[in-house]
Amino acid sequence: MGKFLEGLILGALTGAAIVLLTAPQSGSQTQETIRQRLNMVIEEGRHAAAERRAELEAQFAQARQSLPPVA
Repeated sequence: MGKFLEGLILGALTGAAIVLLTAPQSGSQTQETIRQRLNMVIEEGRHAAAERRAELEAQFAQARQSLPPVA
C-alpha cells in the first residue's frame, strides 16, 4: 500500500508541474484546474484506502473464524 500511495503522490505532483509549465490559461484558471485534479487524486486515494480496508477486515474476520474457541 505504501508504494501505491507514493506513486499516487508522485504522479499528482508531476501532473501539477506539467500543467503549470504548459498551461495556456490564466493563473486563476490554472489554480482551479490544479485544485480539481488534486481533489480527484484525493478521492481516488480515499477509494483505494476504503477498498483495502474492506479487504483487510474480511481477512481478519476469516482468520478469527478459523481460530479454535477459547475455553
